[in-house]
Amino acid sequence: MPARAQFARRGQVRVLATVVILGAWGAGLTRLVQREFYQGRPQRLAEAALRLSPSATYFAVEQSGTVIGFASTTIDTLTTGVDAVEYFVADFPAGGTTERTSKRSVVKMTRALTLRTFDTQVDSKNPPVHTGGRADGDTAIVYVKFTGTQPTDSQRVGVKGPVLLPSVVPIAIALGDKPKIGRTYSLPTFDPAAMSSQQTSFKIDAESLFTLVDSAKYNDDKGEWESVLTDTVRAWHVPTPGTSGGFSGWIDAQGRVVLAALPQGITLRRTAYELAFENWRIAHDRATAANAGTGDIRESTAIAAKAKFGRSRLLSMTVQLGASRLTGYDLDGGRQKFSGDILKVTREKDASIGVNSPSWTDFRMRDVRARFRAELAEEPLLQAHNAEIIKQAIAIIRDEREPKAIAQKIQEWVADSIAKVPTFGVPNALTVLRTRKGDSNDHTQLYVALMRSISIPARVATGLLYVNGKFYYSSWAEVFLGDWVAVDPTFGQFPADAAHLRFALGGLSRQTELLQLLGNLKIKVLEAK
Repeated sequence: MPARAQFARRGQVRVLATVVILGAWGAGLTRLVQREFYQGRPQRLAEAALRLSPSATYFAVEQSGTVIGFASTTIDTLTTGVDAVEYFVADFPAGGTTERTSKRSVVKMTRALTLRTFDTQVDSKNPPVHTGGRADGDTAIVYVKFTGTQPTDSQRVGVKGPVLLPSVVPIAIALGDKPKIGRTYSLPTFDPAAMSSQQTSFKIDAESLFTLVDSAKYNDDKGEWESVLTDTVRAWHVPTPGTSGGFSGWIDAQGRVVLAALPQGITLRRTAYELAFENWRIAHDRATAANAGTGDIRESTAIAAKAKFGRSRLLSMTVQLGASRLTGYDLDGGRQKFSGDILKVTREKDASIGVNSPSWTDFRMRDVRARFRAELAEEPLLQAHNAEIIKQAIAIIRDEREPKAIAQKIQEWVADSIAKVPTFGVPNALTVLRTRKGDSNDHTQLYVALMRSISIPARVATGLLYVNGKFYYSSWAEVFLGDWVAVDPTFGQFPADAAHLRFALGGLSRQTELLQLLGNLKIKVLEAK
């Protein structure tokens, strides 16, 4: 088709343009901080940065009024530094179909917000583009750029003093003087897309009020999330003079993007997580179901696709992954071995499970609980300390005190007691316990909460499930029994067989990362036995 021919001719140019487009909403804000504030008074910024709190902001990605993707910005404050992580994933129309493009950017800084390292990865139908680098003092940025898996450029870019990357700018604005119309900002920056350092001045030219969705609820009749509460936010418009594509954006007093206009008619609109991510996933799952059989990887779960999956015993599975770089995913460790582009999963042997496990009494000791603090903690929607959850866990295990037997009893109860139905909501352990229904996300959420409630470490694993020649999005659990053991409480597997390919460990923020891959990832099964 003509559109596809044009796409093919442009090749690498399209890739570079994609990098610019996906980075523009952050890069366009990079030059907003006053030069006097950052360069003249760095100590002030360092002191103010100590007040910085962790945050997460979500966006619906729209094109011509239609939601085509999801984006997020997460700020993590650590003892020794600050991490800023940005995600962008969208399905762009191309030649009568859609082509997925995704971006993941991680910036690591000191507590004073000075750059340590950055890593940006863009995946599309073209060869993936990956850029990484580090600050060499205050005099240079050392970076390397990859196309596919081969480095294509490695250079040092000279800088004069500290520089900021796009993810840092909203933070600096939040810690600086309050924005107002007419205020001018200037900042030395490093743009990873252009691999250049420069100084540009900007001037806030407008101020307005925005109504943003603060919370949402699931509408059973429509099968999607809808707004419940809204909040009024004051924001300031920051144009970017002379920038290709004419980027402009609105930011609030905390430095968070409210609305951003990108090239090609793309808009980022801040909203609640459920409206930004879940509704996009629901729409995509419906489209996938309507075109069943057209692809080898399904974003719908095996339950939604009504795939038959029993208590199989696939002992090992070896696959070859596509050309996309997989930095940052939990592919290697435990029963999974990942080298080059080859991933091998080996199911745990029944006789070895729990041999070196601490006793149930030991799991309750202070030093063991400290070691597994994250895997025993209560999280939003994973109510491990809730009285109902604890009561149910105790009722299931009765007088059993052997950790392996406890883990298996709870797995069997969840598999037998929770109806397997497709759902489109955010998994909530307490809701699943009360309604007794859900998909793999819901089964796993409840299982992990039940295990944690009785002091046995457990965590959520997300990845792909191989069923009848196709891979489906799925979620299962890992429980610590001397070693981490994969458990599938949805399909009743203890341990889970080797058809489970883990890509991520953790809650919702980690699970959304997997969706960056599914539109472009290619998998070839080399061996399954």
